[in-house]
Order: sequence, then structure tokens, then C-alpha cells
Amino acid sequence: MQSPSCCDGEFDKLDLSKVSLWQLIFTEMDSAFINWQDSNLYIAGACILFNPIFWNIVARYEFRSQFLSRSCGSPFKGCILLGITIILLGIFRDFRYQVAIDHQPKLNLLDTPWMKLLAIMFITAGVIFIFSSYWALGFTGTFLGDYFGILMKERVTCFPFNVTDNPMYWGSVLNFLGVALWNVSPAGFLLTALVAGCYKFALFFEEPFTAEIYQRRGENKKK
Repeated sequence: MQSPSCCDGEFDKLDLSKVSLWQLIFTEMDSAFINWQDSNLYIAGACILFNPIFWNIVARYEFRSQFLSRSCGSPFKGCILLGITIILLGIFRDFRYQVAIDHQPKLNLLDTPWMKLLAIMFITAGVIFIFSSYWALGFTGTFLGDYFGILMKERVTCFPFNVTDNPMYWGSVLNFLGVALWNVSPAGFLLTALVAGCYKFALFFEEPFTAEIYQRRGENKKK
């Protein structure tokens, strides 16, 4: 004879037809991996979205109107002002990113020495990409000098541009990913994906426009 269970009849009251698998999965993910109620997550996301939008709008407006060049007295000074602004915005974005992941749950399963080593490798590669890119391009080449009419003499093909066309962007993505791994933060992985997506979207506009600038220079030289 089968003994009665302590839970006999209890589950008969549940209408499982009204509970979807996706609701169960995302409810568990919300509580375990990402705190969607934390405002710091959205502030960091807003900073990540704002920065490339800002510098693309300002740089294109400068290209068409030279408003920064006129206001600062020269294209070079205008480029310096924009570059410093981009650097400060980047510092603030990085600060908000760290604040966001500090307030988010950790995936302790990944908190291992091997994961720390992988994080260091990503961060190191990112730093190398960023600083070697800056060394090859210089300040004006890095901070949109071509929109101010300050053009490079020729296309840069040395390291790291022989690895990727946009080492500054992808180096930054590697840094974000490394920090997310170091902090074993699912929210960090999410924000890193947002960074990569924003840069990819920005390049969709930047690369053709930059190519057009240099094409115009080539046509003017021929004339």
C-alpha cells in the first residue's frame, strides 16, 4: 500500500497552463543574475549609448559648419577640445560601468583563478590595442581630426591596424569584457555587449563618412 505524500493534492491547485517556460526562465535569471530594478544599470547603459552618438553628431556638425574651429580659433584647438571632452566622457562612462557591476549579483561559479587570468589577458590586450593605436594615429588622428580637416598623410597599416581596422574600439570592448570577467558580473557581460553593439553601429556611419573625406582630398589633389 502506497503511503500518502505530504504534498498530495497540493499541486492540483496550480494551473500550469498559465505559466510559460520563458516566464520561469527569465524570473530565475532576474533574481539570480541581473537586478533589473537597479538604476545604476540604466545609467551605465545610457552613458555607453550617449558617447558615440555625441561624438558623431558633434564631429559631423563640425565638418559641415566648422563651429568648433571658429569658436576655438583653429581646427587644431577645436579638435583638442573635442578630444578632451571625449576622454572625460569616457572616464565618466567607465566609472558608471564599475558602479553598475558593483551593485549587481555575481556569478560565483566563474570566480576561479583561471577566469581571473583570462580577465587579465583581455584587459592587457585591450590596453595594448588602445595605446598602440593612439601611438600610431596621434591625438588628432585618434580624436576625429579628419572631421576638422586635419588628415593623415597616408593610411596607417602598422600594428595594431594590421590586426583590426578599429583597434581603439575593439580594445575598449576587450577592457570592458575583462572587467566583467574579473568581477564575474553577468550585468557586466550585458553592458559589454551593449558597448560592442554601439561601436559596431557607430562604425556603420563613421567608416563611409571618413572614406568620403579622404576621397574628396584625393579628388582635390588631382584637380
